[in-house]
Amino acid sequence: MLISTAHAQTAAATDPTGGFMQLLPIILMFVVLYFLMIRPQMKRAKEHKALLEALAKGDEVVTGGGIAGRITRVNDNFIALQVAEAVEIHVQKQAVTLVLPKGTLKEL
Repeated sequence: MLISTAHAQTAAATDPTGGFMQLLPIILMFVVLYFLMIRPQMKRAKEHKALLEALAKGDEVVTGGGIAGRITRVNDNFIALQVAEAVEIHVQKQAVTLVLPKGTLKEL
């Protein structure tokens, strides 16, 4: 006969894990990314927010730009810093990066 009969092919071997092993490296990468980058950043943001909420008149602080001063007034978004005798500047609360121990400005 001119046309040969078609032979059935055997079915391809199925993956017993259902493809999970292919996704495992991607899932593992996201877990590592979370613990090395996202979680520490959220912790720092929470600590900075607590620092800003605790600001009070008389605290000695350093801003992100390196300006050191004593807080004279605290508003919702801004604080007034005394940086020298009779010199007061207004900065945003978010600019404060560090609260210094009392008496530090006298040593500067």
